[in-house]
Amino acid sequence: MRSLAVAGVLGLLAGCSSELAAPTHESAASRSTATTTTTTTATTTTRARATTGNIYRAASAGDLDPAVVHDPARVYVPNSLDGTVSVIDPATRRVIDTFPTGRVAQHVVPSHDLRTLWVNNNSGSLTPIDPATGRPGPTRTIDDPYNMYFTPDGRFMIVVAEARERLDFRDPHTLVLHDAVRVPCKGVNHIDFAANGSYFLATCEFQGRIIKVDTATHQLVDTLDLPHASMSQPQDVRLVPSGRFFYVADMMQNGVHVIDGDQLTRIGFLPTGPGTHGVYPSRDGSRMYITNRGSNTMPGPPRGPGSVAVVDPEVGELGSVVARWPIPGGGSPDMGNVSADGRELWLAGRFDSEVYCLDTTTGALLARIGVGAGPHGLTVWPQPGRYSLGHTGNMR
Repeated sequence: MRSLAVAGVLGLLAGCSSELAAPTHESAASRSTATTTTTTTATTTTRARATTGNIYRAASAGDLDPAVVHDPARVYVPNSLDGTVSVIDPATRRVIDTFPTGRVAQHVVPSHDLRTLWVNNNSGSLTPIDPATGRPGPTRTIDDPYNMYFTPDGRFMIVVAEARERLDFRDPHTLVLHDAVRVPCKGVNHIDFAANGSYFLATCEFQGRIIKVDTATHQLVDTLDLPHASMSQPQDVRLVPSGRFFYVADMMQNGVHVIDGDQLTRIGFLPTGPGTHGVYPSRDGSRMYITNRGSNTMPGPPRGPGSVAVVDPEVGELGSVVARWPIPGGGSPDMGNVSADGRELWLAGRFDSEVYCLDTTTGALLARIGVGAGPHGLTVWPQPGRYSLGHTGNMR
């Protein structure tokens, strides 16, 4: 096992990954007006696709499940280089607590039943947080939990064992391993499900590939290599609210691939900005917020400051960028989520040891809050929705 410092640096240099050696153990601020611009959509052959309405309608603003309505409003920030979680009170926009977890804390993931927030410690453990108190419980050993998702029926926790090149299907409460899917690519990291939940897509960061897995059988269905795969680093994947297609963020291509999941074909590409990384729907389903973490602190040529691209996914065949919100003074917006009322977008500044809070109406930066080193997959809690599919709050 590499040292924490080395592992952490590798985690930041990789797109959304730590590139750790595989674990060997296993067991049961200032307010600033944003610049807004418009752009035209890319073009592709027109195809007819059925829509399903807004698949995120159960996660509309303020529509909290009774199970979470009394949970205190908090923003939980995993600091991957510190092995800690910073807790922010979104009302005061101040850090009110910091506690240790396992090494290389990557993401804070709401459980399917909304009663546990799991800190994924990439070195080989999970730390549960009780959202009713905001306090951590005993850390549990588990093999290579880089990221985490849940099947729509809640039967299985899917642990993204990136270094192992596996997807581990586990009991969501006991963590007992049920079965594992060996993936045919390196750097598996993000997942999202079809509107009906029958399959999911997963991105492979280090091979420019997308894989499709049958949710019921856990069998690999198909793979798709992205154009110029050696120069591609697919990151987050998210179904648009209508269910027409998926957006796949590509950090090296600086935009999102538009993917027909049913046919597993690439429909086109929408440029969004340098270092494209995360994809989040607005609470009303009318917009997708695309984070571009491009930063001059990354290896290679300067790639420009971080920003958020606001996309209307129903304009044209691919959707269209309708606004761009730069982070004033520069920044590296990475992972995060939207507040319960839909008015704020909270994002981790991966290379800058800070968190950003943006106004979702104007794009103005409402606050930048100092946290630990290497902040990554933060979650806002509570969030609306009937259940969580994982990551930082993919709610439906």
